[in-house]
Amino acid sequence: MTMRAAIRLAAWVYAIAVYGFIFLPVVVLVLFSLQATSFPIPPFTGPSLRWYQAVLSDARLTSALVNSLLVAVVSSLASVTLGFLSAWGFARFVLPGSALLRGLITLPLTVSYLIIGMGLLVLFNWVGVPKSLLAAGIGHVVINLPLCFAIIYSQMGDHQINIERAARDLGAAEWKVLLMVTVPVMSPAIFAGFFLSMTFSWDEFVISFLLTRFETTLPVEIWNLLRSGLNPKTNAVGSLVFAVSIVLVVFFELTLLRRKPA
Repeated sequence: MTMRAAIRLAAWVYAIAVYGFIFLPVVVLVLFSLQATSFPIPPFTGPSLRWYQAVLSDARLTSALVNSLLVAVVSSLASVTLGFLSAWGFARFVLPGSALLRGLITLPLTVSYLIIGMGLLVLFNWVGVPKSLLAAGIGHVVINLPLCFAIIYSQMGDHQINIERAARDLGAAEWKVLLMVTVPVMSPAIFAGFFLSMTFSWDEFVISFLLTRFETTLPVEIWNLLRSGLNPKTNAVGSLVFAVSIVLVVFFELTLLRRKPA
């Protein structure tokens, strides 16, 4: 075997090991979600959709699923809107202490979600905001807004300033420049921030656990199932969560690829 062939073989072995380490838990999860018996342990006795049917007929799980989607969509819309407006303000106007203010906006990216959740819990108790999906949604905005801001701000360049200036010279009002010029030009970054926020909010547990009580999200319901021990329904729910995340990522990729030729 030549040296080049040995290096190629080693690269393939390394790639298989890395991807196996990443995806083997997911494969096992999906495999045993199709287990026909009541115990998600070897040997495999499927395939069967018994536990998916059980999940979809469980009112608590389906309610938690709807709650997760609602919180993810609404909080992501709020995050990307506030992140875009903040990035536009910092990129287009000279503000005193702008470097410090930008650092404060992105600071939650470096803070543990547990610390953020506990801080929000204390704050909401102090101002009288009860534990609810609204409180959880606010928490998701707090952790996702800095991400949206960082993505959008990094894509605001001088070429967009020239396009906006041309629109103003042609008589467009400032709000028209913002909505009809800046937003379309920045749409790839806006989509990226929105779908990443959706992905993070969809399976976020710590903040949802701390800030909800009776109306819970799907990760909290999964945790409640795990407290009672091994349950095949948890595998089915986890597979559904993974499937939704994959659909979001694929949709995001197809959206970008569809825009590139234009």
